[in-house]
Amino acid sequence: MAQSSRVERPRAPALHDVSVAHERERRPTIPGRAADLLRAMRPKQWLKNLLVFAAAGAGGTLLTGYAAERTALAFVSFSIVSSSTYLLNDVLDREADRVHPEKRERPIASGAVSVSTALGAAVLLLAAGAAVGAAIGAGFLVVLGIYVALSAAYSLGVKHVAVVEIVAIASGFVLRAVAGSVAAGVHLSEWFVMLTSFGALFVVAGKRFAECRLLGEGESDSRSCLASYTLMYLRLVTMMAGAVAVVAYCLWSFDQPHLWRSVPWSELSAIPFVIAFLRYALVLETGHGAAPEDIVLQDRPLQVVVLVWLVVYATGVWLVH
Repeated sequence: MAQSSRVERPRAPALHDVSVAHERERRPTIPGRAADLLRAMRPKQWLKNLLVFAAAGAGGTLLTGYAAERTALAFVSFSIVSSSTYLLNDVLDREADRVHPEKRERPIASGAVSVSTALGAAVLLLAAGAAVGAAIGAGFLVVLGIYVALSAAYSLGVKHVAVVEIVAIASGFVLRAVAGSVAAGVHLSEWFVMLTSFGALFVVAGKRFAECRLLGEGESDSRSCLASYTLMYLRLVTMMAGAVAVVAYCLWSFDQPHLWRSVPWSELSAIPFVIAFLRYALVLETGHGAAPEDIVLQDRPLQVVVLVWLVVYATGVWLVH
């Protein structure tokens, strides 16, 4: 008599097993955590710190051993310290960022990086950046300290005061250029300071203009100061700042007779410079500009014009030095 075969059914996983499996899926790996922390440090925004090379580049000393080493250290120091300030700002802004259509994907707002991890990393980065800055000198550390204080004030309340918050962000750009001049031992002319100041104001006002277009006028859920701005006002500020920056660049470039040769390279560099401003203004009007670093990294026509400007001006500096 044949025995009847019995097929065993697979055992359904217990609820405890299911929860453990799900927890393992959600638990980020160490490389994943490191990647999220790096993203929270906003490495794309390190592009702003290239301003530390501006003074030495304009003065023709960027390729000398002394200036090259010290400005490179200045770039590293500002990149590390600026990432520290970004972490602090994102910790304080995490609730507001969660209602923003794009910022809610930031690592701290999304929960990928915990508050304790972000604050701990911010302290370590600040200490590391200051240590690098100390190798440059006391003067550089003073400028770096002013930048940190300004960034902290911005995160703790200045960002809620319309107009003042724009000026505060623009001042951060100017401090980068000043820090570069201190590191390289190069004097900044009055026109160069005006160019940096109003060029930065142009970029920051354009950023607010793009955010206002994205969220709508009077929107205050994600950034309270936006409720105080109108598109017309921000367009006015952008146009005014851009016009002053262009005039300052022309006066600065015309005030450098030592760059004259058979071809007035310094003066000719004003042409691609103005075209770059016009291209950036067009990008703003087409609804972009909330992330200036993305424009620089993605807009090919702008990249070409900036490259032409660099070649023309660098040629004049090279012929003199």
